[in-house]
Amino acid sequence: MTTAPTRTFGDRLRGLVPQLMRFGVIGLIGLVVDVGGFNLLRFGGPGGEGPMHQYVLAAKVLSSFAATVVAWLGNRYWTFRHTRREEKHHEFAWFVVVALIGMGISLACLWISHYALGFRSALADNISANGVGLVLATMFRFYAYRQHVFNNRG
Repeated sequence: MTTAPTRTFGDRLRGLVPQLMRFGVIGLIGLVVDVGGFNLLRFGGPGGEGPMHQYVLAAKVLSSFAATVVAWLGNRYWTFRHTRREEKHHEFAWFVVVALIGMGISLACLWISHYALGFRSALADNISANGVGLVLATMFRFYAYRQHVFNNRG
């Protein structure tokens, strides 16, 4: 009886690099949509006050939603095109769950900084939501997309 050769960690990592790079490109595009939309909604108006200047969390929800749509399309049709599910509705349901958890991670970072710690400047809001929050959410999303969303094994 012959056994299948086991892949080393290095082999698995090298096989993952192209997918990580595509995920990164889609992530950067989503980041521009998210950060740009957030700042436009908060600060893109007369006197530096946008239409949602007083609604910091709602502005983040809307910008995250727009970025999620961009990420869904890019990841489904480019990053994970070879492993996506045939049942689009099942895949989309998982995608929405993961996107909402990722958005919750970013919102939690923003809430802690803005409300709990009282850091209310534009720079502080961007560091907490679009720096710390997006980094943590992105790490979670890549893992969850790969393991649960764009996984045609079940």
